[in-house]
Amino acid sequence: MPHTPITVSGVEVTPLCDAVGPMGAAIRRPLPEMFPGSGLPDEPWVLHFHCYLLRSATGRLTLVDTGIGGTGSPAASWAPVPGTLAGELAAAGVAPADVETVVLTHLHSDHASGVVTDDGRPAFENARHVLQRAELDAAQGGTLDRLIAPIKDLVQVVEGDAEVAPGVRAHLAPGHTPGHQIVRAGDVAMTGDLVLHPAQLADPAVRYVYDDDQEAAARTRAEVLERLRAERAVLATAHFSEPFVRL
Repeated sequence: MPHTPITVSGVEVTPLCDAVGPMGAAIRRPLPEMFPGSGLPDEPWVLHFHCYLLRSATGRLTLVDTGIGGTGSPAASWAPVPGTLAGELAAAGVAPADVETVVLTHLHSDHASGVVTDDGRPAFENARHVLQRAELDAAQGGTLDRLIAPIKDLVQVVEGDAEVAPGVRAHLAPGHTPGHQIVRAGDVAMTGDLVLHPAQLADPAVRYVYDDDQEAAARTRAEVLERLRAERAVLATAHFSEPFVRL
């Protein structure tokens, strides 16, 4: 079931838990190797895969990230597929056709695989799919063929900061991927993979082994978290056990 929503600046933000589970053996490493210099113990890392449903005061619906997808998705080699996003949306009273805007924080398989159905059709056929130009330019191989090609006529490309729906803005936050973006609704920031583990809240300099550019990611993380802390913002995280974290 979806978590309890919060409402900020007229936008209702509902966390949707697509899946819970550890990384599969294909990419799993001990935590101290995943987050070098963190001092974390060598214990299982259980990820929660959160997406977010945003409902404006007039009822317009925006979805931030689309989860791990079905049994044959690009995430199947390492994530606990199939995801339950469709059921989570249904529990919130929403059908996929109702969603007007999909914002993909980035194109990693656990955030974007749910853009297509098991038979390769767009899952959100009536929605604009917002991506940063740098993210789309960097996409290649299976991501292009399996995720982008089916939605190519639905993609809205933005560069930098942009209003993507009423009361909802996207902000470029590169490092984890070239075109990684976060999404703001009032004082709630849906941070994608800007922060993957609570250790990075305590020390934004802690690197993550799967960041495309670890130095740039750490710099972006420090800069964005400093701004969000100054605003006493709420983080809406992708992989923490609890979706909302008040800074």
